[in-house]
Amino acid sequence: MAENSDKTMIRVIGLVLLVGGVGLAYWGYQMSHSFVSNISRALTGSLPDAVMYRYIGGAISGIAGLFLLVKK
Repeated sequence: MAENSDKTMIRVIGLVLLVGGVGLAYWGYQMSHSFVSNISRALTGSLPDAVMYRYIGGAISGIAGLFLLVKK
């Protein structure tokens, strides 16, 4: 019984991480098309750090969540 409960909890955590990662990546995508981001890209040639942090955090969270969901 406890083993089944642990697997369920790990899958729930994996799902939360996956959804959170997708949300962070989408938030970064939305930020990358903002006025401030476009000005920053025009002046420096790169995306603002806040956008990159969301992309990286979303990727790490999404990969960790996917790993927990497919792990047996």
